Amino acid sequence: MKPSKVFAFTLGTLSAIGGFIDIGDLVADALVGARFGLRLAWVTVLAVIGIMCYAEMSGRIVAVTKRPAFDLARSRLGPRYGLVALVGSFLVTGLLVMAELSGIALSFQLVTDISYLFWIPLATALVAVSLWALPFEVLERLYGILGLSMLVFVVAVWQLHPDWGDLWHSATTVAPTAGETWPVYAFFAITLIGAQMTPYEMFFFSSGGVEHGWGPKSLGEMRTNVLIGFPLGGLLAIAIQAAAYVVYYPAGIEVSHISQTALPVVVALGKVGLALAAIGIFAATFGATMETLFATGYDVAQYFGWSYGKVRPPAQTARFTTVAGALLLVSAALALTTLDPIRVTIVAVVFSAMLLPLSLLPPLLVGNDETVMGRYRNGRLSNGVGVVTLALTCLVSLAALPLLILTRGGAG
Repeated sequence: MKPSKVFAFTLGTLSAIGGFIDIGDLVADALVGARFGLRLAWVTVLAVIGIMCYAEMSGRIVAVTKRPAFDLARSRLGPRYGLVALVGSFLVTGLLVMAELSGIALSFQLVTDISYLFWIPLATALVAVSLWALPFEVLERLYGILGLSMLVFVVAVWQLHPDWGDLWHSATTVAPTAGETWPVYAFFAITLIGAQMTPYEMFFFSSGGVEHGWGPKSLGEMRTNVLIGFPLGGLLAIAIQAAAYVVYYPAGIEVSHISQTALPVVVALGKVGLALAAIGIFAATFGATMETLFATGYDVAQYFGWSYGKVRPPAQTARFTTVAGALLLVSAALALTTLDPIRVTIVAVVFSAMLLPLSLLPPLLVGNDETVMGRYRNGRLSNGVGVVTLALTCLVSLAALPLLILTRGGAG
């Protein structure tokens, strides 16, 4: 088989590793697992189904119209709607990039025992060089494949020899654990949705389809990306929750630092586990950093009608590259202020959850437009899952800020 065929499906893998398993998920899953076990695993299942539906919808729209999701948001719903979505996405993404850079630096801290703050400049430089010099396909293949090291969390759960009956009971119980309240339980459910259905995933996926030149003949490849990539991300998310539950919950330990996400792997697999976890965290956060930067550059360029794209030389897409570079530098400066990455991440994913309806409405409308999509318009399954997901995210959007305030960010 040709190498191009072997790596044909890495866009979905990268979307999962760098979107589903980014710093938001590394933090949220460890927090949730330590406090609630698998009692919020159902949220991850719903998030996987929802993001698969809208990723497939966005990819199908790209294949038919050759236009990405955010571009259609502006033209379909007007510039004011697009501007609100753009500003909100830009602010949330800025916080996420800061946290992702901290995650990259953490991967170096895990193997050197030197504070992650020391590694922030190096992480920023690596991202800047990759943004400028590396081709799009090299990036998605490299960090998509390296990100598979995150499967070490699945192996770690097995090696921890948990009580499988207890794990199953936890996963099938929809209620807070002893000592936790329903508002805190609901807040962390929203946190998981914000971490696992981030708007930039869909923007990156659809814009990446434009970069790849998807057409109707590419629908099989696109759907394979969706069917493999996002469920893989969901599996990894639940594995992180389970590992944290087995190690931390019986001891009553709460996760207070992002390095604690990797500790269950070290307990289960020792130094080999630590090395694989460090590689996986590096790949996941590096991939997510690139995704968020690209998604922001795509959004701004598409809104203002600028030339954009990673497959073109940077000189031909100067404004696109400048936006991504400027966001990187601002985020690096924020990371060096010693703001707590966990608190920043929690706030960012909660606000991300609040923005979800703005991101999901345009593809749902366009996907149903027969004059645009023809025979490729949404079917009953896409519409059913899409409408239910949109309704759910509207409820999440309304509840997110009150619960953030009421629970003091999950503190209780």
